[in-house]
Amino acid sequence: MSPQRRTALVSVIAACALIALKLVTAIATHSLGLLSEAVHSGTDLVAALLTFFAVGVSARPADPGHAYGHAKAEHLAALGEAAILVAASLVIAWRALWRLTGLAHGQVDPHWYALVVVAGVLVIDASRATVSYRAAKRLGSPALQANALHFASDFLGSTAVLAGLAAARAGYHWADSAAAMFVAVLVLVAAAPLMRLNIDVLMDRVPAEAERAALSAIAKVVPPVELRRLRMRQAAGQQFADIVIGVPPGAAVGQGHAAADAVEAAVHGALPRSDVVVHVEPQVDDPALRERVLAAAQRVPRVREIHNLTLLQVGSSTEVSLHLKLPGELSLEKAHEVASEVESAILESVSEVESVRTHLEPIAETAEGREDDAAAERAVVERIVREATGGSPRELRFLNTDAGLVAQLTLGLDASTSLGEAHARASEIEERIRRARPEIADVIVHTEP
Repeated sequence: MSPQRRTALVSVIAACALIALKLVTAIATHSLGLLSEAVHSGTDLVAALLTFFAVGVSARPADPGHAYGHAKAEHLAALGEAAILVAASLVIAWRALWRLTGLAHGQVDPHWYALVVVAGVLVIDASRATVSYRAAKRLGSPALQANALHFASDFLGSTAVLAGLAAARAGYHWADSAAAMFVAVLVLVAAAPLMRLNIDVLMDRVPAEAERAALSAIAKVVPPVELRRLRMRQAAGQQFADIVIGVPPGAAVGQGHAAADAVEAAVHGALPRSDVVVHVEPQVDDPALRERVLAAAQRVPRVREIHNLTLLQVGSSTEVSLHLKLPGELSLEKAHEVASEVESAILESVSEVESVRTHLEPIAETAEGREDDAAAERAVVERIVREATGGSPRELRFLNTDAGLVAQLTLGLDASTSLGEAHARASEIEERIRRARPEIADVIVHTEP
């Protein structure tokens, strides 16, 4: 038997004993206060039984029909307990009010043994409240937490009944009805936040504190990720997080998986009992913004080639990363100066960009190929371009590099051609050239109107 069910079973046995004790004493003394406490203990029995069965259901593992498990059974039981408390309290308050206003007759007969019974009840209530509270805190059980609050209200109610019986023995017989009214109000006050808490969980209200902890943890992930969506819910003290992040479109599958693992580990660190699911999506660049960034970078002299241009959205800011190919004979100092010029040009021309990171690569030209050296390749490239566009390339160069032969060509397209169509046309030509002449190490196609 689980610790939750064992604690709930102790509550069931204690509730049965208290009901019998209070009911017999209430009938013998005609005490409305003790009768209200007997009814209160009757609700304790129902609530304890609900808790006993609910924690058994909630402990079941997830199944095809309940993919998130059965933890909400505890919250349903706690809500049912609170509803029973409210109903019983309203009945008790109604009876007490009638007796206080004289609309109902009845007089308490506070024998000494009634005081002894209530004192014993106080000891039991204090013990039950303490045991349930410690178990709820250790196990994170909302149903046991509800029981602890219930038993604490029993203790205060029993204290009021004891005071009412003592006052009745002194001649103030109305004090017993006043104690019953106090018990009713006390139970209503205790039930209200209990109902609100469990309704919030059953309605999947976002746990604000847990959400703040998750957001803070994700914001600290290195390298940073774009958080696109965070949805959270809770049940039986466990947090469930559904997270969508964006990664650069050029990132490999392994990189995306590593980013998801980093986010999951960060949330687990902030919320140890959480169940986290991370979905990775590619970031979508703004084509117009990309073209503006590319144009600004290409205006800088000595820049031979730009590739791996990535726009990264971090919160509300846009960051740019790109690879620059410069002549291999440049010194590192000169190459750094060019990179700084590129970064400054982008930042000055594109206001949306807040930071630029450049990666330097050499394009080691040994000699520009002569016409007869690349005659066969030139003929193939021109044929492919004519088939794809209906015309020859505006410019066609072949470079012998350390990596092999590189073909650079410029396509002239109609000014009304969309950027997406132009990119698709350039990609098609690149792929066809690589298939036709695999000895060409790289193909760089530039499009212009």
